[in-house]
Amino acid sequence: MAAYIVILGPPGAGKGTQAARLCERLGLLHVSSGDLFREHLKNETQLGRLARGYIDRGGLVPDDVTIAMIRERLSRPDAAAGALLDGFPRTRPQAEELDRMLAELGGRIDAVAVIRVSMPVLIRRLMGRLMCRAGGHIYHLDYNPPRTPGVCDVDGTELYQRSDDDEATVTHRIQVYLAETAPLIAHYRMRRAVVEVDGERSIEAVTDDLLAALPKGLAR
Repeated sequence: MAAYIVILGPPGAGKGTQAARLCERLGLLHVSSGDLFREHLKNETQLGRLARGYIDRGGLVPDDVTIAMIRERLSRPDAAAGALLDGFPRTRPQAEELDRMLAELGGRIDAVAVIRVSMPVLIRRLMGRLMCRAGGHIYHLDYNPPRTPGVCDVDGTELYQRSDDDEATVTHRIQVYLAETAPLIAHYRMRRAVVEVDGERSIEAVTDDLLAALPKGLAR
């Protein structure tokens, strides 16, 4: 039976890093909603064009478009063993729709991994974050610097800091996350699906903690 995990955590918690490490260890597909949007927009798919229409008007992409992208991705052959969902769901209505979608695919959410990090640490992490323009690889000026300053180790492209990585904007983004996801975590906690780890430990330690906390049938 396919396994499905949701990973949650505020901006700067290291979700992307931990998602990639978990997928490698568990043999699951990493489904990042951000990467999925970029793929559809770049390839100008029907869903991508639909999303672009909302984005260009300064609006939010409605749930049904996002859900259609997730559904299409989980229906591909390489998702047969399951997936780790990163960036989706963000709200309880999205979670309820995901439950229905996975039921149609013969699956369910097996675990929800929540990475906890304090506000001061999140702000410090986000304000020093560097991203590459090509693949979205993430570095940090202090915690995870590239081998060559300003250049991505993976694809050699330029690294940059997001324009919204200033303290006021970062604090607002974290507060929005907390307000949105509190009902979502409560939804999953009622189903005893939530596992929580301390995201302020080293990358390796957080991965080990997540693997230890996940249901035993998932870890290989």
